[in-house]
Amino acid sequence: MSDYDYDLFTIGAGSGGVRASRVSAAYGARVAVAEEFRVGGTCVIRGCVPKKMLVYGAHFAEDLEDAQHFGWEIEGAKFDWIKLRDNVLGDVDRLNGLYTQTLENNGVEIYNERATITGPHEITLSGGEKKTARHILIATGARPYVPSFEGHEYGITSNEAFHLDAIPARVLIVGAGYIANEFAGIFNEFGAQVTLMNRSDQLLRGYDESVRDRLLQISMTKGIDFRFNAEIEKIVRNEDGSLTVSMSGHDPLEVDCVLYATGRVPNVEGLGLGEVGVEVNERGAISVDEHSRTAIDSIYAVGDVTDRVQLTPVAIREGQAFADTVFGGKPTTVEYGCIPAAVFSHPPIAAVGMTEAQAIETFGTCKVYTSDFRPMKNVVAHRNERSLYKMVCHADTGKVLGLHMIGPDSPEIMQAAAVAVKAGLTKDDFDATVALHPTMSEELVLLK
Repeated sequence: MSDYDYDLFTIGAGSGGVRASRVSAAYGARVAVAEEFRVGGTCVIRGCVPKKMLVYGAHFAEDLEDAQHFGWEIEGAKFDWIKLRDNVLGDVDRLNGLYTQTLENNGVEIYNERATITGPHEITLSGGEKKTARHILIATGARPYVPSFEGHEYGITSNEAFHLDAIPARVLIVGAGYIANEFAGIFNEFGAQVTLMNRSDQLLRGYDESVRDRLLQISMTKGIDFRFNAEIEKIVRNEDGSLTVSMSGHDPLEVDCVLYATGRVPNVEGLGLGEVGVEVNERGAISVDEHSRTAIDSIYAVGDVTDRVQLTPVAIREGQAFADTVFGGKPTTVEYGCIPAAVFSHPPIAAVGMTEAQAIETFGTCKVYTSDFRPMKNVVAHRNERSLYKMVCHADTGKVLGLHMIGPDSPEIMQAAAVAVKAGLTKDDFDATVALHPTMSEELVLLK
Protein backbone atom coordinates (compact mmCIF):
# COMPACT_ATOMS: atom_id res chain seq x y z
CA MET A 1 0.00 0.00 0.00
CA SER A 2 1.36 3.45 -0.96
CA ASP A 3 2.32 5.91 1.75
CA TYR A 4 0.67 8.69 -0.29
CA ASP A 5 -2.99 9.64 -0.74
CA TYR A 6 -2.49 9.80 -4.52
CA ASP A 7 0.06 8.82 -7.12
CA LEU A 8 -0.56 12.17 -8.85
CA PHE A 9 -2.05 15.43 -7.68
CA THR A 10 -2.59 17.96 -10.47
CA ILE A 11 -3.09 21.65 -9.76
CA GLY A 12 -5.12 23.16 -12.58
CA ALA A 13 -7.73 21.51 -14.81
CA GLY A 14 -6.97 23.15 -18.13
CA SER A 15 -6.00 21.41 -21.35
CA GLY A 16 -2.62 20.17 -20.10
CA GLY A 17 -3.78 19.22 -16.61
CA VAL A 18 -6.84 17.35 -17.83
CA ARG A 19 -4.90 15.35 -20.42
CA ALA A 20 -2.13 14.45 -17.95
CA SER A 21 -4.63 13.45 -15.25
CA ARG A 22 -6.88 11.43 -17.52
CA VAL A 23 -4.07 9.47 -19.16
CA SER A 24 -2.26 8.91 -15.87
CA ALA A 25 -5.45 7.50 -14.39
CA ALA A 26 -5.87 5.26 -17.42
CA TYR A 27 -2.40 3.88 -16.67
CA GLY A 28 -3.68 2.90 -13.24
CA ALA A 29 -2.51 5.87 -11.17
CA ARG A 30 -4.64 7.26 -8.36
CA VAL A 31 -5.18 10.85 -9.45
CA ALA A 32 -6.73 14.01 -8.01
CA VAL A 33 -7.12 17.47 -9.54
CA ALA A 34 -7.65 20.81 -7.82
CA GLU A 35 -9.28 23.59 -9.86
CA GLU A 36 -10.29 26.89 -8.28
CA PHE A 37 -12.32 28.20 -11.23
CA ARG A 38 -13.85 25.88 -13.86
CA VAL A 39 -12.69 22.62 -15.41
CA GLY A 40 -11.54 23.20 -18.98
CA GLY A 41 -9.02 25.97 -18.55
CA THR A 42 -8.43 29.16 -20.51
CA CYS A 43 -8.94 27.67 -23.98
CA VAL A 44 -12.33 26.12 -23.27
CA ILE A 45 -13.74 28.61 -20.77
CA ARG A 46 -12.46 32.04 -21.84
CA GLY A 47 -10.04 31.61 -24.70
CA CYS A 48 -9.72 29.99 -28.09
CA VAL A 49 -13.01 28.06 -28.12
CA PRO A 50 -15.48 30.85 -27.28
CA LYS A 51 -13.35 33.30 -29.29
CA LYS A 52 -13.58 31.09 -32.39
CA MET A 53 -17.36 31.04 -31.95
CA LEU A 54 -17.33 34.85 -31.96
CA VAL A 55 -15.18 34.74 -35.10
CA TYR A 56 -17.81 32.55 -36.77
CA GLY A 57 -20.50 35.01 -35.73
CA ALA A 58 -18.50 37.96 -37.04
CA HIS A 59 -17.98 36.32 -40.43
CA PHE A 60 -21.72 36.47 -41.11
CA ALA A 61 -21.45 40.26 -41.42
CA GLU A 62 -19.47 39.89 -44.64
CA ASP A 63 -21.24 36.71 -45.74
CA LEU A 64 -24.64 38.44 -45.62
CA GLU A 65 -23.22 41.35 -47.59
CA ASP A 66 -21.68 39.03 -50.17
CA ALA A 67 -24.81 36.87 -50.46
CA GLN A 68 -26.59 39.40 -52.69
CA HIS A 69 -23.98 38.87 -55.39
CA PHE A 70 -24.83 35.17 -55.34
CA GLY A 71 -28.52 35.79 -55.89
CA TRP A 72 -29.77 35.94 -52.32
CA GLU A 73 -32.06 38.74 -51.16
CA ILE A 74 -31.89 39.06 -47.39
CA GLU A 75 -34.09 41.77 -45.92
CA GLY A 76 -34.25 42.95 -42.34
CA ALA A 77 -31.07 41.22 -41.21
CA LYS A 78 -29.93 42.46 -37.82
CA PHE A 79 -27.39 41.39 -35.25
CA ASP A 80 -28.22 40.46 -31.65
CA TRP A 81 -25.06 40.44 -29.52
CA ILE A 82 -26.83 39.17 -26.42
CA LYS A 83 -28.14 36.14 -28.29
CA LEU A 84 -24.70 35.25 -29.64
CA ARG A 85 -23.02 35.91 -26.29
CA ASP A 86 -25.44 33.72 -24.37
CA ASN A 87 -25.30 30.91 -26.95
CA VAL A 88 -21.50 30.94 -26.77
CA LEU A 89 -21.47 30.95 -22.97
CA GLY A 90 -24.04 28.15 -23.02
CA ASP A 91 -21.72 26.01 -25.10
CA VAL A 92 -18.87 26.82 -22.73
CA ASP A 93 -21.06 25.40 -19.94
CA ARG A 94 -21.59 22.27 -22.03
CA LEU A 95 -17.86 21.82 -22.59
CA ASN A 96 -17.14 22.44 -18.92
CA GLY A 97 -19.52 19.59 -18.12
CA LEU A 98 -17.90 17.28 -20.68
CA TYR A 99 -14.39 17.93 -19.36
CA THR A 100 -15.59 17.31 -15.82
CA GLN A 101 -17.31 14.11 -16.93
CA THR A 102 -14.14 12.95 -18.70
CA LEU A 103 -12.13 13.24 -15.49
CA GLU A 104 -14.80 11.55 -13.40
CA ASN A 105 -15.23 8.70 -15.89
CA ASN A 106 -11.50 8.02 -15.58
CA GLY A 107 -11.69 7.91 -11.80
CA VAL A 108 -10.01 11.26 -11.22
CA GLU A 109 -11.09 12.96 -7.99
CA ILE A 110 -11.84 16.68 -8.40
CA TYR A 111 -11.40 19.32 -5.71
CA ASN A 112 -13.11 22.60 -6.63
CA GLU A 113 -10.79 24.77 -4.60
CA ARG A 114 -7.37 26.36 -4.66
CA ALA A 115 -4.32 24.24 -3.87
CA THR A 116 -0.92 25.26 -2.52
CA ILE A 117 2.25 23.15 -2.51
CA THR A 118 3.45 22.86 1.08
CA GLY A 119 6.05 20.15 0.59
CA PRO A 120 7.69 18.02 -2.13
CA HIS A 121 4.80 15.57 -1.77
CA GLU A 122 2.18 17.69 0.05
CA ILE A 123 -0.70 19.88 -1.12
CA THR A 124 -2.84 22.05 1.13
CA LEU A 125 -6.31 22.90 -0.12
CA SER A 126 -7.89 26.30 0.54
CA GLY A 127 -10.29 24.66 3.00
CA GLY A 128 -7.31 23.61 5.12
CA GLU A 129 -7.25 19.92 4.19
CA LYS A 130 -3.85 18.43 3.37
CA LYS A 131 -3.21 15.76 0.72
CA THR A 132 -0.07 13.87 -0.21
CA ALA A 133 1.04 12.58 -3.59
CA ARG A 134 4.01 10.74 -5.04
CA HIS A 135 4.05 13.26 -7.90
CA ILE A 136 2.68 16.79 -8.15
CA LEU A 137 1.89 18.38 -11.50
CA ILE A 138 1.47 22.15 -11.85
CA ALA A 139 -0.78 23.09 -14.76
CA THR A 140 -2.11 26.47 -13.64
CA GLY A 141 -1.81 28.19 -17.02
CA ALA A 142 -1.48 31.92 -17.57
CA ARG A 143 -3.61 35.06 -17.37
CA PRO A 144 -3.82 38.31 -19.36
CA TYR A 145 -1.21 40.90 -18.47
CA VAL A 146 -2.65 44.27 -17.40
CA PRO A 147 -0.24 47.20 -17.75
CA SER A 148 0.12 49.64 -14.88
CA PHE A 149 -0.61 53.37 -15.34
CA GLU A 150 -3.09 55.94 -14.09
CA GLY A 151 -6.63 54.70 -14.80
CA HIS A 152 -5.61 51.20 -15.92
CA GLU A 153 -8.54 49.79 -13.92
CA TYR A 154 -10.99 51.18 -16.50
CA GLY A 155 -9.84 48.68 -19.12
CA ILE A 156 -10.81 45.05 -19.62
CA THR A 157 -9.04 41.92 -20.87
CA SER A 158 -10.12 39.10 -23.15
CA ASN A 159 -11.56 37.39 -20.06
CA GLU A 160 -14.24 40.06 -19.70
CA ALA A 161 -14.82 40.55 -23.44
CA PHE A 162 -16.96 37.41 -23.59
CA HIS A 163 -19.38 38.83 -21.00
CA LEU A 164 -20.02 42.34 -22.33
CA ASP A 165 -23.61 43.59 -22.10
CA ALA A 166 -23.31 45.31 -25.47
CA ILE A 167 -20.83 45.82 -28.29
CA PRO A 168 -19.06 49.13 -27.53
CA ALA A 169 -19.40 51.75 -30.26
CA ARG A 170 -15.69 52.67 -30.03
CA VAL A 171 -13.01 50.22 -28.92
CA LEU A 172 -9.30 50.74 -28.30
CA ILE A 173 -7.29 47.52 -28.32
CA VAL A 174 -3.88 47.77 -26.68
CA GLY A 175 -1.39 45.34 -28.21
CA ALA A 176 -0.72 43.87 -31.64
CA GLY A 177 -0.45 40.12 -31.09
CA TYR A 178 -2.89 37.41 -32.10
CA ILE A 179 -5.48 38.21 -29.41
CA ALA A 180 -5.42 41.92 -30.34
CA ASN A 181 -5.90 41.28 -34.05
CA GLU A 182 -8.56 38.64 -33.51
CA PHE A 183 -10.70 40.87 -31.31
CA ALA A 184 -10.07 43.82 -33.65
CA GLY A 185 -11.63 41.79 -36.45
CA ILE A 186 -14.51 40.60 -34.28
CA PHE A 187 -15.48 44.03 -32.95
CA ASN A 188 -15.05 45.62 -36.38
CA GLU A 189 -17.41 43.13 -38.03
CA PHE A 190 -19.95 43.73 -35.25
CA GLY A 191 -20.00 47.42 -36.15
CA ALA A 192 -17.61 48.98 -33.64
CA GLN A 193 -15.07 51.63 -34.56
CA VAL A 194 -11.82 49.84 -33.70
CA THR A 195 -8.43 51.38 -33.01
CA LEU A 196 -5.45 49.11 -32.39
CA MET A 197 -2.39 50.65 -30.75
CA ASN A 198 1.04 49.18 -30.14
CA ARG A 199 4.26 50.41 -28.58
CA SER A 200 6.28 49.31 -31.63
CA ASP A 201 5.63 49.78 -35.34
CA GLN A 202 4.84 46.11 -36.00
CA LEU A 203 1.96 43.74 -35.47
CA LEU A 204 2.11 39.97 -35.00
CA ARG A 205 5.82 39.85 -34.24
CA GLY A 206 7.16 36.41 -35.15
CA TYR A 207 4.97 35.92 -38.22
CA ASP A 208 6.31 36.39 -41.74
CA GLU A 209 6.59 40.03 -42.75
CA SER A 210 4.71 39.60 -46.03
CA VAL A 211 1.72 38.09 -44.28
CA ARG A 212 1.76 40.72 -41.53
CA ASP A 213 1.84 43.51 -44.08
CA ARG A 214 -1.08 42.00 -45.97
CA LEU A 215 -3.19 41.78 -42.80
CA LEU A 216 -2.42 45.41 -41.97
CA GLN A 217 -3.43 46.50 -45.46
CA ILE A 218 -6.69 44.53 -45.39
CA SER A 219 -7.53 45.62 -41.83
CA MET A 220 -7.10 49.28 -42.74
CA THR A 221 -9.33 48.77 -45.78
CA LYS A 222 -11.99 47.33 -43.46
CA GLY A 223 -11.87 50.50 -41.38
CA ILE A 224 -9.65 49.47 -38.48
CA ASP A 225 -7.40 52.32 -37.33
CA PHE A 226 -3.81 51.75 -36.15
CA ARG A 227 -1.64 53.80 -33.84
CA PHE A 228 1.94 52.57 -33.76
CA ASN A 229 4.84 53.66 -31.54
CA ALA A 230 2.35 54.57 -28.84
CA GLU A 231 2.09 53.81 -25.14
CA ILE A 232 -0.83 54.65 -22.87
CA GLU A 233 -0.06 57.38 -20.36
CA LYS A 234 -3.42 57.47 -18.58
CA ILE A 235 -7.14 56.74 -18.91
CA VAL A 236 -9.80 59.10 -17.57
CA ARG A 237 -13.45 58.12 -17.18
CA ASN A 238 -15.77 60.89 -18.36
CA GLU A 239 -19.14 61.84 -16.90
CA ASP A 240 -21.01 60.11 -19.75
CA GLY A 241 -19.10 56.85 -19.08
CA SER A 242 -16.77 57.18 -22.04
CA LEU A 243 -13.00 56.94 -21.63
CA THR A 244 -10.36 59.43 -22.71
CA VAL A 245 -7.04 57.74 -23.40
CA SER A 246 -3.84 59.77 -23.43
CA MET A 247 -0.94 58.14 -25.25
CA SER A 248 2.58 59.03 -26.28
CA GLY A 249 3.16 60.31 -29.80
CA HIS A 250 -0.53 60.67 -30.64
CA ASP A 251 -3.54 62.81 -29.81
CA PRO A 252 -5.85 61.62 -26.99
CA LEU A 253 -8.58 59.20 -28.06
CA GLU A 254 -12.12 58.99 -26.73
CA VAL A 255 -13.58 55.47 -26.67
CA ASP A 256 -16.20 53.40 -24.89
CA CYS A 257 -13.98 50.40 -24.11
CA VAL A 258 -10.28 49.69 -23.73
CA LEU A 259 -9.21 46.07 -24.19
CA TYR A 260 -5.75 45.01 -23.04
CA ALA A 261 -4.18 42.36 -25.28
CA THR A 262 -0.65 42.87 -24.05
CA GLY A 263 0.48 39.31 -23.50
CA ARG A 264 -0.05 36.69 -20.81
CA VAL A 265 1.80 35.92 -17.60
CA PRO A 266 2.18 32.50 -15.92
CA ASN A 267 0.01 31.81 -12.86
CA VAL A 268 2.70 31.09 -10.27
CA GLU A 269 1.72 33.38 -7.39
CA GLY A 270 0.57 31.81 -4.15
CA LEU A 271 1.51 28.26 -5.14
CA GLY A 272 4.28 27.97 -2.54
CA LEU A 273 6.94 27.40 -5.18
CA GLY A 274 9.74 29.26 -3.44
CA GLU A 275 9.13 27.50 -0.15
CA VAL A 276 9.63 24.05 -1.70
CA GLY A 277 12.46 25.04 -4.06
CA VAL A 278 10.69 25.13 -7.44
CA GLU A 279 12.60 27.58 -9.63
CA VAL A 280 11.05 30.35 -11.71
CA ASN A 281 12.87 31.90 -14.68
CA GLU A 282 13.33 35.54 -15.64
CA ARG A 283 9.94 35.59 -17.39
CA GLY A 284 8.19 34.43 -14.23
CA ALA A 285 7.57 30.94 -15.64
CA ILE A 286 8.39 27.63 -13.98
CA SER A 287 11.70 26.18 -15.16
CA VAL A 288 11.48 22.55 -16.30
CA ASP A 289 13.61 20.02 -18.14
CA GLU A 290 12.74 18.11 -21.31
CA HIS A 291 10.46 15.82 -19.31
CA SER A 292 8.64 18.76 -17.65
CA ARG A 293 10.35 18.08 -14.30
CA THR A 294 11.15 21.05 -12.06
CA ALA A 295 14.17 21.42 -9.77
CA ILE A 296 12.28 19.19 -7.31
CA ASP A 297 12.21 15.58 -8.53
CA SER A 298 8.62 14.93 -7.48
CA ILE A 299 7.15 18.13 -8.96
CA TYR A 300 6.44 18.71 -12.66
CA ALA A 301 4.81 21.48 -14.69
CA VAL A 302 3.16 21.62 -18.14
CA GLY A 303 1.40 24.18 -20.29
CA ASP A 304 1.44 27.96 -20.24
CA VAL A 305 2.80 28.12 -16.69
CA THR A 306 6.13 26.98 -18.17
CA ASP A 307 5.98 29.53 -21.00
CA ARG A 308 7.60 27.19 -23.53
CA VAL A 309 5.03 27.54 -26.31
CA GLN A 310 1.71 29.04 -25.20
CA LEU A 311 -0.62 26.96 -27.37
CA THR A 312 -3.36 24.61 -26.25
CA PRO A 313 -2.26 21.66 -28.42
CA VAL A 314 1.26 22.02 -27.01
CA ALA A 315 -0.05 21.88 -23.44
CA ILE A 316 -1.99 18.74 -24.36
CA ARG A 317 1.15 17.17 -25.88
CA GLU A 318 3.11 18.02 -22.74
CA GLY A 319 0.42 16.52 -20.52
CA GLN A 320 0.39 13.35 -22.61
CA ALA A 321 4.19 13.11 -22.57
CA PHE A 322 4.23 13.55 -18.79
CA ALA A 323 1.74 10.72 -18.27
CA ASP A 324 3.53 8.43 -20.73
CA THR A 325 6.87 9.12 -19.06
CA VAL A 326 5.91 8.95 -15.39
CA PHE A 327 3.12 6.36 -15.40
CA GLY A 328 3.22 4.69 -18.80
CA GLY A 329 6.80 3.47 -18.81
CA LYS A 330 7.37 5.25 -22.14
CA PRO A 331 9.77 8.18 -21.69
CA THR A 332 8.50 10.83 -24.10
CA THR A 333 9.52 14.38 -24.97
CA VAL A 334 7.73 17.02 -26.99
CA GLU A 335 9.22 18.25 -30.26
CA TYR A 336 8.83 22.04 -30.31
CA GLY A 337 10.03 22.56 -33.87
CA CYS A 338 7.65 23.02 -36.78
CA ILE A 339 4.53 23.76 -34.69
CA PRO A 340 1.68 25.17 -36.82
CA ALA A 341 -0.07 28.27 -35.54
CA ALA A 342 -2.99 30.41 -36.61
CA VAL A 343 -4.41 33.88 -36.06
CA PHE A 344 -8.19 33.97 -36.46
CA SER A 345 -8.19 37.50 -37.79
CA HIS A 346 -10.32 38.68 -40.72
CA PRO A 347 -9.04 37.05 -42.91
CA PRO A 348 -7.16 34.43 -40.88
CA ILE A 349 -3.44 33.72 -40.93
CA ALA A 350 -1.73 30.33 -40.66
CA ALA A 351 1.94 29.47 -40.48
CA VAL A 352 4.36 26.64 -39.87
CA GLY A 353 8.16 26.57 -39.79
CA MET A 354 10.61 29.36 -40.55
CA THR A 355 9.82 32.82 -41.85
CA GLU A 356 11.86 34.17 -44.74
CA ALA A 357 13.92 36.29 -42.33
CA GLN A 358 14.60 33.32 -40.05
CA ALA A 359 15.68 31.16 -42.99
CA ILE A 360 18.12 33.81 -44.21
CA GLU A 361 19.48 34.26 -40.70
CA THR A 362 19.98 30.51 -40.32
CA PHE A 363 21.19 29.50 -43.77
CA GLY A 364 22.38 32.77 -45.29
CA THR A 365 19.94 32.47 -48.18
CA CYS A 366 16.70 30.73 -49.21
CA LYS A 367 14.27 30.42 -52.08
CA VAL A 368 10.81 31.91 -51.79
CA TYR A 369 7.74 30.96 -53.79
CA THR A 370 4.45 32.88 -53.60
CA SER A 371 0.92 33.03 -54.89
CA ASP A 372 -0.91 36.34 -54.58
CA PHE A 373 -4.46 35.74 -55.71
CA ARG A 374 -8.06 36.80 -55.32
CA PRO A 375 -10.26 33.93 -54.09
CA MET A 376 -13.06 33.03 -56.49
CA LYS A 377 -15.73 33.85 -53.89
CA ASN A 378 -14.30 37.34 -53.49
CA VAL A 379 -14.35 37.90 -57.24
CA VAL A 380 -18.06 37.12 -57.54
CA ALA A 381 -18.80 39.09 -54.36
CA HIS A 382 -16.95 42.14 -55.75
CA ARG A 383 -14.71 42.05 -52.67
CA ASN A 384 -11.27 43.35 -53.58
CA GLU A 385 -9.39 41.29 -50.99
CA ARG A 386 -6.40 39.19 -51.98
CA SER A 387 -4.92 36.11 -50.36
CA LEU A 388 -1.21 35.42 -50.10
CA TYR A 389 0.52 32.03 -49.84
CA LYS A 390 4.27 31.92 -49.30
CA MET A 391 6.66 28.98 -49.24
CA VAL A 392 10.21 29.32 -47.88
CA CYS A 393 12.64 26.65 -49.09
CA HIS A 394 16.26 25.66 -48.55
CA ALA A 395 18.23 27.14 -51.45
CA ASP A 396 20.14 23.93 -52.23
CA THR A 397 17.91 21.00 -51.27
CA GLY A 398 14.50 22.54 -51.93
CA LYS A 399 13.28 21.33 -48.54
CA VAL A 400 10.30 23.35 -47.38
CA LEU A 401 11.43 25.32 -44.32
CA GLY A 402 8.26 27.32 -43.78
CA LEU A 403 4.78 27.91 -45.11
CA HIS A 404 2.79 31.09 -44.50
CA MET A 405 -0.75 31.94 -45.56
CA ILE A 406 -3.37 34.64 -45.21
CA GLY A 407 -6.81 34.15 -46.68
CA PRO A 408 -10.14 32.39 -46.11
CA ASP A 409 -9.85 29.05 -44.30
CA SER A 410 -6.04 29.30 -44.10
CA PRO A 411 -5.88 27.48 -40.72
CA GLU A 412 -7.98 24.61 -42.08
CA ILE A 413 -5.70 24.27 -45.10
CA MET A 414 -2.53 24.61 -43.05
CA GLN A 415 -3.24 21.65 -40.78
CA ALA A 416 -2.81 19.22 -43.68
CA ALA A 417 0.03 21.18 -45.27
CA ALA A 418 1.90 21.24 -41.95
CA VAL A 419 2.15 17.45 -42.11
CA ALA A 420 4.13 17.77 -45.34
CA VAL A 421 6.43 20.41 -43.88
CA LYS A 422 6.95 18.37 -40.71
CA ALA A 423 7.78 15.33 -42.87
CA GLY A 424 10.57 17.28 -44.58
CA LEU A 425 9.10 17.31 -48.08
CA THR A 426 10.52 19.50 -50.82
CA LYS A 427 9.14 22.02 -53.28
CA ASP A 428 9.39 19.29 -55.93
CA ASP A 429 7.11 17.07 -53.83
CA PHE A 430 4.49 19.82 -53.75
CA ASP A 431 4.89 20.44 -57.48
CA ALA A 432 4.47 16.73 -58.21
CA THR A 433 1.08 16.70 -56.47
CA VAL A 434 -1.91 17.16 -58.77
CA ALA A 435 -3.97 20.25 -57.98
CA LEU A 436 -7.47 19.92 -56.57
CA HIS A 437 -9.41 22.36 -58.74
CA PRO A 438 -11.05 24.78 -58.23
CA THR A 439 -9.88 25.42 -54.66
CA MET A 440 -7.77 27.97 -52.85
CA SER A 441 -5.56 25.19 -51.49
CA GLU A 442 -4.45 24.20 -55.00
CA GLU A 443 -2.25 27.28 -54.97
CA LEU A 444 0.09 25.31 -52.64
CA VAL A 445 1.09 23.05 -55.51
CA LEU A 446 1.24 25.87 -58.07
CA LEU A 447 3.55 28.30 -56.26
CA LYS A 448 5.94 30.24 -58.49
